Amino acid sequence: MVSTIASVGLPIDETLMIKKNRLIPKEGLKGGEKRISIVTGTHGDELEGQYVCYELQRRIKESYDCLTGIADIYPALNPLGVDSITRGIPGFDLDMNRMFPGSGHNSMPEYITSQITNDLSGSDAVIDIHASNIYLKEIPQIRINEITRDTLVPYAKLLNVDYIWIHASATVLESTLAYSLNSIGTPTLVVEMGVGMRITKEYGDQLVDGIFCLMKELGIWQGKVIEPKKPIISEDGKVSFINANSAGVFVPLAEHWKNVKKGDPIGKILNPLTGEAAEEIFAQTDGIVFTLREYPIVSEGSLVARILS
Repeated sequence: MVSTIASVGLPIDETLMIKKNRLIPKEGLKGGEKRISIVTGTHGDELEGQYVCYELQRRIKESYDCLTGIADIYPALNPLGVDSITRGIPGFDLDMNRMFPGSGHNSMPEYITSQITNDLSGSDAVIDIHASNIYLKEIPQIRINEITRDTLVPYAKLLNVDYIWIHASATVLESTLAYSLNSIGTPTLVVEMGVGMRITKEYGDQLVDGIFCLMKELGIWQGKVIEPKKPIISEDGKVSFINANSAGVFVPLAEHWKNVKKGDPIGKILNPLTGEAAEEIFAQTDGIVFTLREYPIVSEGSLVARILS
């Protein structure tokens, strides 16, 4: 059942509506059912979650008798951003994921975020799906604040991702959706995967498999599920960042999600004007390249890779 959780009037007789689709068991609700919420589209240029919303619902409808709880699907928290391929909220130039939990008595974006927070509150699990930006490609991963690791890591292990990255509290912004929900006792996991403005089908299928594993653990799904991958789990100190020291065109020489040794080539930065390599970039540690530059134009300081050591 599709419903509107927030509605705001716009100029020229238009209306901004945030919608969700609720799937419930065929026999209806008897009370006490568990609820999972799938959230995406907070950033309008991150589209990987759109496929996940579709594929999850397609599979549920294919075996509807196996659904024993509630699945709420929120495909576009920022529909104006999705429609215009804009990261923030068009017209306000604001990042929605820096405005939670919101307020019902202030600006339109704050009202919208407060309604979203209220509607998601009380879920037994929330999966907040993000893509990378247009510049970087990320493996399917879950990012967790160290404060909530004891609660969230067991759920994260079921989601069939490759990597769980536990961040220090000092690096986590308190105005995000995930932080706001976790702080009021609604377990929320942040998924990052793929590339901005793209859909990576194999990553989406991988995550959907994992969502069914979590649904089964919560008692929301009775159908068959896969054996989820055993993810690598690490903290900030295990991640090294590689940044460009020159401007130019980055050409990768390493492969995404492949092992490298210290001193192995990661890529070159080329100068098309002079026909020379402005910089050769090498791994500073042994590990796995889990983030790799996708968009080739770089400036001094641009991130080109992350290595998990």
